[in-house]
Amino acid sequence: MSADLDEVRTRLAAQGVAVTPTAVADALAWLGQVVSDSAVRDTMDALRRSSRGAGRLDHLLAEPGVTDVLVNGPDEVWVDRGGGLERADVRFDGEEEVRRLAVRLAAMVGRRLDDAAPFVDARLPDGTRVHAVLACIAERTCLSLRVPARRRFTLDEWVARGSLTPDGARVLRGLVAGRAALLVSGGTGSGKTTLLASLLGEVAPTERLVIVEDSRELNPAHPHVVHLEGRTANAERAGSVTMADLVRNALRMRPDRLVVGEVRGAELADLLAALNTGHEGGCGTVHANSTASVPARLEALGALGGLDRAALHAQASAGLDACVQVRRDATGRRWVEQVAALEPDADGLLRAVPALSWTVEGRVAEGPGMSALARWLS
Repeated sequence: MSADLDEVRTRLAAQGVAVTPTAVADALAWLGQVVSDSAVRDTMDALRRSSRGAGRLDHLLAEPGVTDVLVNGPDEVWVDRGGGLERADVRFDGEEEVRRLAVRLAAMVGRRLDDAAPFVDARLPDGTRVHAVLACIAERTCLSLRVPARRRFTLDEWVARGSLTPDGARVLRGLVAGRAALLVSGGTGSGKTTLLASLLGEVAPTERLVIVEDSRELNPAHPHVVHLEGRTANAERAGSVTMADLVRNALRMRPDRLVVGEVRGAELADLLAALNTGHEGGCGTVHANSTASVPARLEALGALGGLDRAALHAQASAGLDACVQVRRDATGRRWVEQVAALEPDADGLLRAVPALSWTVEGRVAEGPGMSALARWLS
């Protein structure tokens, strides 16, 4: 069918006509194909799939609750509906169809994808995050699509869903209102960005949020938000805008809160510099398996920004106040697992001291870090 479809497409383009049932029927007849209502209908459906949206994946991306759609070649499509990955009943006609879809999605945002540039990471116009890698380096063309949150969750909704206790919500609101410098940590898909957006929704409407992201995901319910988004280099390796560039420029935009959607590189040095020079209430997310591992993660990221170990710990200890850990279990359930105070130890090294910890059932344990957070909770 793919070869016939290409010939139909070429015929319609040569005639300069719209894709209508009559035009498709004429093209099929010209190609010597059997013309029937079902043949015309199937050809038109195939043409639409190959020219609009995400083709065969559109209905998966539109399903409520879907967070990720993964394609590992033509015969293997996976979907995450919030409970972990499961096999989807979707098949492509062949490797070439998957490649055409990947190339078209990249072209939608002005990005190049071919054997000379075999992978791409971009955000589609509807906010879907797409990563594609071609078969020349991955054996099969692979697509990874991350669906943006379709709605904004408030902290009260986190409580209603059983992902946060009422006392936990009170603590988080106190930290936001007190302008504590926060990091939201967790693993991939744990809900870090969703929780950060909920926290930003608690910021006073009179404050200006400047959000810096590599690819836009944060969409807080707040009336005064400015988004800055990174950009990769073009085919001539020019025009890139790094996260560090964005953080430095954000500081000149009179932010009341500087927000880095995901701290994962050299921009950490600029963020810490800002938090140590009067920019209170800054926040962001970071990948970490626990609050205890956050200092080590920051140490590794600080090295990318030119900070040695001593400088990183000194800057982080002075600039950061607390860390909120979000966890996702094997069933897909997400919850706020811990709030920890970030403070220096006797050697001046940053450490995460547990303040409040929750089990998935909501049982709470108070830790020694609670006293360090008390000034924001009065």
